[in-house]
Amino acid sequence: MSEEPPSSPDESKTGPSRSWLERVFSGFGSEPKSREDLLAIVKDAAAKKVVDQEALGIIEGALDVARRQVRDIMVPRAQMVVIKEEESPKQFLPKVIESGHSRFPVIGETSDDVKGILLAKDLLPLILNGSEDFNFNKVLRPANIIPESKRLNVLLKEFRENRYHMAIVIDEYGGISGLVTIEDILEEIVGEIEDETDEEEEEDFIRQVAENDYILKALTPIEDFNERFETDLCDEDFDTIGGLVTHAFGHMPSRNECVKVQNFSFRVLYSDSRKIHLLRASRTEQGVVETKPAARHQSQG
Repeated sequence: MSEEPPSSPDESKTGPSRSWLERVFSGFGSEPKSREDLLAIVKDAAAKKVVDQEALGIIEGALDVARRQVRDIMVPRAQMVVIKEEESPKQFLPKVIESGHSRFPVIGETSDDVKGILLAKDLLPLILNGSEDFNFNKVLRPANIIPESKRLNVLLKEFRENRYHMAIVIDEYGGISGLVTIEDILEEIVGEIEDETDEEEEEDFIRQVAENDYILKALTPIEDFNERFETDLCDEDFDTIGGLVTHAFGHMPSRNECVKVQNFSFRVLYSDSRKIHLLRASRTEQGVVETKPAARHQSQG
């Protein structure tokens, strides 16, 4: 009886259960030697429909995270929702309810004196027991302090290994400069993560994240953008910022591509093969009128 030959040379060597990444590399002559080589291979694979655009965006986001630092994505100090140690539940509960957050830094006499992290779920006993015997010392969790320079991939690993979700960020002088959560890092990889509370802010198209930096939805009407920033972007041919920015690129941009329009620099935070979804807008020097696609950023400073 003759032996049946293997169904294919690849299967005889690696078996039928190769990963999708191995299948991608099998179509090319050599393995990638650098990050740029890897991105080129994956982009070519996406162009050939081996992987979809969403998978491409996730891979690009994961590679980008490895090169970026906490200071690039943290919530700045001015935007932090904090609770003062001296406040009673009656004083701080409205703030907790209004913000919709699940974790809150608790500070002492100064903003740099962080006592710990309060979890909203630890306030549930107040419903049954009242607030007369409430004591911060019984419910506060330790605050994890990290420097602005910590790499995002290192922090993500620490979040997972140590099972915490928020870290307080300090500057080189030891002062509080902001905070960062595990969700902030994950959104850099997979795009914006919306939950039930985000539906209440559906029309909040523009959100300030730093002095001159804003996160905005691509569906932001140009008229609203002009009104907010006192600009005069043309809305004759396009109704939304996403349409205007896509036209400025001259092609469908990928994640982290940048373009200047007047005195704003727009960076794509999330897009797919059809349209842009989320942008980061940064004010640049006044008087910039040139509009052109910028080279792809490998890291954000």
